[in-house]
Parts: sequence; structure tokens; C-alpha cells
Amino acid sequence: MPDPLSSGPTPSSPSEYPHGPSESLGDTATPNPVAPNPAASNPFAVGAERFALEVNAVGVEVDAATSSVSDESPVVAETSPSDAELLEQTLAEIPLRFEAVRTELAKAIVGQDANIEAAFYALLSRGHCLLVGVPGLAKTLLVQALARVLRLGFKRVQFTPDLMPADITGTTILRPDDDGQRRFIFVPGPVFTQLLLADEINRTPPKTQAALLEAMQERTVTASGKTFNLEEPFFVFATQNPIEQEGTYPLPEAQLDRFLFELRVDYPSLEDERRIVSGHSFHPLEQLRQVLTREEILRFRDAAARIPAAPPVIDYAVRLVRATRPDSPDAPAYVKRWLKWGASPRASQNLILAGRARAACLGRFNVACEDITALAPLVLRHRVLRTFHAEAEGQSTDAIIARIIADTPRH
Repeated sequence: MPDPLSSGPTPSSPSEYPHGPSESLGDTATPNPVAPNPAASNPFAVGAERFALEVNAVGVEVDAATSSVSDESPVVAETSPSDAELLEQTLAEIPLRFEAVRTELAKAIVGQDANIEAAFYALLSRGHCLLVGVPGLAKTLLVQALARVLRLGFKRVQFTPDLMPADITGTTILRPDDDGQRRFIFVPGPVFTQLLLADEINRTPPKTQAALLEAMQERTVTASGKTFNLEEPFFVFATQNPIEQEGTYPLPEAQLDRFLFELRVDYPSLEDERRIVSGHSFHPLEQLRQVLTREEILRFRDAAARIPAAPPVIDYAVRLVRATRPDSPDAPAYVKRWLKWGASPRASQNLILAGRARAACLGRFNVACEDITALAPLVLRHRVLRTFHAEAEGQSTDAIIARIIADTPRH
């Protein structure tokens, strides 16, 4: 049987792993034009004090790791003019590099512009993506191309029914030392990378699927009583076939909730399919060049996290998520009939986190309600559970979410 770890053999020792694990104890959008002259007019023209006030305007502190809202008042460090200028330059740089990534990926990926954009939003939001589509739509190629353009450490795991948790996280082996004594040594698994592709994740049993929970949420791996930190940035992109159900294991809700987005990969249009066929290549990744570095990704990610979201925008995101809960007193009648379970507060948090990334990529320094509206289907579609009535009446998840968005006022 072929090795499920198709990216190559697992390092035989921690020293052979290039990024060795470190052990630990433990509704109007404001434009942001890019001005070639820093002294020219721009959204920060009133000085660093204005941006500091925008940052201080955020009244809620979001903790994505624990999926809770901090009870303590947000403490915002005083921003010096030099810090504000550096932040301004970084935010002005993000749209340009975002467009460069899109242009480069378009050389290998045709007709998936929306998914390419969403994948980049996830990178800036510290989130993971679940790509759902039938075979042959370049889901795997999209992730491989993204890793190549960003020059991130990449590993691919082909999930199979006989895959074990240790095949993902790593295992402890007994190995003799130079002095002849035998010692237990932890050999890192493919999860010790920066971009992990979990191909056909629903083909492996739940116990193996659960091996990714800690890595996705805490960015750590616990093995043999020790906790290892994963190298930043760390992202999981998983693929899933929605048609074939024989021999598959549906992802549990706890696993689905760890994904920031569920991206639907649909059939290409007629013109796009013509381009795919005419431009076919057996080596589509060879034409791609590096556009971003790891350090730039971390810098852009930190800058995007400082984009403020005004209280009305946060209120809109919260009301939108609460409208998906059938037991809520304010839930519409069709929600009570068509939905069995609604989205959790983690969905509200993810809407704001992803909204910051989208605003940064579009050249704005504030989150707008239009960001929440655009990202809501991606954030909510895998977090709500339909009833039998919805299935019998032909109401898809996306159709229900679209109606909720239309019926939820922005103000």
C-alpha cells in the first residue's frame, strides 16, 4: 500500500526536521489610498493620534484561541508616531502584495478568484480552510500553489481509513545513541510544518481527525507527556468530496468549528474551462515564483489584527450570528423550521477577524458591514445544521444563510 504521507518520508530524527519543534511547558468603508509620497494626503493625514484613537475605539477584546470575550477592559499600548507610521506603511503595502499573490496564482489556477481571495484572508486571520468540491477541480493544486508562492513549509497527508493519529502528530521510537545506550526519541510527524494539506480528510476515522484539533486551535502538539510548539505561521487546508459517502466519516461539529472558512469549489464556467484545457501543463507549479516571505506574512498578519472594528459593526456581526440559532427568541420562523443548530460565538469572532483581513486587502483601515456580509456565507455554512424540513423542502444551507443576511438590518 502506498505511503499516505505523499510529501516525502518523515524525518528520522528531530535534527533532520528543518523546522524542529520547540519544547515548551505548557456600512461605509473608508478608503485607504496608497500614496507614493509619505507626505501626501492619505487616511492618516491627521497624524498618528487619529489612528491611535481608531484603535482605542474598539470596545471588545477578542481572544480567538479560547473563543471567548475577555472580561477585562482592553489595554491598548500608546502608539508612538514612529509605530503609527510603520503601521501605515504596512497597511498600505498589503493591497499591493495581495494583488501580486492573486496575479501569480492565476498562472496555475483558473476560475477560482473568490477562493484565492478567501484563502489569503484566512492567512491574515490565522485561520484554516475546508475546501469542498468534487474531484478534478484543482483543490489540491490551489493549496500547493499557495505554498509555493508564499514559500512556506508544506506537507501533504492523504487521509485513509487506516491512518493513525501518530502518523500525523509523530511518534516516539527507541533508538541507540553513539555510546550504545538506547533512548526514546520523538520523531515529528507531518503536522510540524507551516502549511498542511489534509487531503480527503473525511476518509479517516474520527480518532485520527481529532489529532488535528490541538494543532489547529492551540498551535501545539502533545506527545509522550510533552508539549511542542508549532512554527508560525501554521495553517491547515483540508479537502473533502461532497458526493461519495461510502467509506467516509463526516467531520464532527467540533472539528468543523475549527475551520475559519468552508470554501465551495464549483465547476468552472465555459470560458474558464476552455482556458484550463488550452493551457494544460503537466508541471503547472514550475511557472510560479515566490511573492511573499514568511516574515512578511507575519508582519501583515499583525498589522491586519490592529485594524479597528466599530461597535456598530461588531453589533451587526453578533446579531447576524444570533439569527442562526433556532432557540433564540428573535429567530425568524423559518430559522426555527429549517435549522436544528445555529452558530456559536466563535463564528462572531471569526467574522470580525476575517473582516479585518478583508479590509486590509482592499486598502481600508476599518472593518465595514459590507465585509461581514461578504464573509458570512464562508463563516456560517459549516456551523449551522439543517433540519429534515429544510432538506425535504429543498432549502440549501447557503439559501438559508442568504435569507438571514437579507433579513438582518445593518443598523
